[in-house]
Amino acid sequence: MSKKLGEKREERPLKLFGLLLPSLPYLTLRFGGTFLRFKRDAKKAGKIFRKELIKQGVDKQVASELTGIYIEGSNISNIIRNMS
Repeated sequence: MSKKLGEKREERPLKLFGLLLPSLPYLTLRFGGTFLRFKRDAKKAGKIFRKELIKQGVDKQVASELTGIYIEGSNISNIIRNMS
């Protein structure tokens, strides 16, 4: 009886993969578009952030460094690395 349960457990990941395989191109395009939109919005926010810092009297070099730190928060690989 336990042998049959073990066999079912081994088949589950394969069935799940089989179900997901046809939708991978769609998911890739969808997540790719979302990712590119996210990066574009982060870059736009960084420009606004830098512009506002300079407007408030912060030195351009310091504003650029702070903007780099600000944009670094949108780096997906850093987010994933910090989660683990």
